[in-house]
Amino acid sequence: MRADHQLRAFEQILNTYDGNLPLHRFLPGYFKQNKQMGSSDRRWATRHVYSFFRLGKALPNLPREERLCIADFLCHETLSPVVEQNMPALHDDIHLPLAEKIKIIVEKYHDFNLEDVFPFGDKLSEGINKIEFFTSFFKQPDLFIRVAAADIKSIIATLEAAGITVHQVSETALALPNGTKLETVLKEGTYQVQDLSSQNTGSYFEPKKWDKWWDCCAASGGKSLLLHSLEPVVELLVTDLRESVLMNLDERFRLAGIRKYHKKELDLLKNNDQVLHHYQFDGIILDAPCTGAGTWGRTPEMLTFFEEKKINQFAAIQKAIGPNVVKYLKPGKPLIYITCSAFAAENEAVVQHLTDTLPLELEKMEVIKGYQNNADTMFVARLIRL
Repeated sequence: MRADHQLRAFEQILNTYDGNLPLHRFLPGYFKQNKQMGSSDRRWATRHVYSFFRLGKALPNLPREERLCIADFLCHETLSPVVEQNMPALHDDIHLPLAEKIKIIVEKYHDFNLEDVFPFGDKLSEGINKIEFFTSFFKQPDLFIRVAAADIKSIIATLEAAGITVHQVSETALALPNGTKLETVLKEGTYQVQDLSSQNTGSYFEPKKWDKWWDCCAASGGKSLLLHSLEPVVELLVTDLRESVLMNLDERFRLAGIRKYHKKELDLLKNNDQVLHHYQFDGIILDAPCTGAGTWGRTPEMLTFFEEKKINQFAAIQKAIGPNVVKYLKPGKPLIYITCSAFAAENEAVVQHLTDTLPLELEKMEVIKGYQNNADTMFVARLIRL
């Protein structure tokens, strides 16, 4: 009976959800409208829906219920009542490594193909291991935080005292189970939630004291906070098209103790000479709008709802932004181009376009393979103004 109840809840959510809202925003609203669902119902429904979308477009001809069972078996090390009722033969295999579980599904379903999980494999950046990348979608990425190197031991001790599993990745990066509630454990301002791959882009910045830097697509300020942690004495301009995210940035900067910075609302697809005519920067961070394909492990609904035409749409935006920011960069200084995409059209192809059409020279670039660290996959390039 419990499995049947959970299946009905799962079906009702799928019949309502159309992909227009991110799933993590849709579900709280759905649960608020369906207050008869208790905490256990909400927890299982969330698990089942996320598991289902992690299967992407694999085995499309099977009934939803069967696809859910396959997906949940692959995604978890505990048995769902739905799987136990519908596929009891999988009971003893639930703790096997993911690679072994996939072999079991392949043996049972000969049509199962990992490439159908992420149906845009031919669009990926060079160097991405497709099998590892596709497989990574069956596991929720970790929650990563960045802390000051001097504080890391005490923060680890505080987390462990609270019963939170924590793994030190670097002298400033910690990995925790996704969904960990940190607000009641750690003091505000002592940590920044930031994916490991995003943290790793900082090695491309190389700021110097008293430099003038522009974070031109600043959003809520993650890259600016990273820049500030590397060199606190920089003069910083942060801009974004959206007032709401800049308000969030203000709050994050306040908690981090950053008081001196400039902020403007700018549309980078327009000519901003009237506002920026007197600016010349020692570094520009262009964390470009993109498909976010490298983060779909956190938003697996995109595996189902993403439209391929959007790859070129975003690439066109990225190419259009380039000349509108590079003209404010001093000669010999870096443009740091970043995406959280795994698509070559948004990564290497945009870098090629920028160097072909603008006075820029590529110094180095990299696909940061987050799937190897249970993190997001990202792209970063350091280009120098000629």
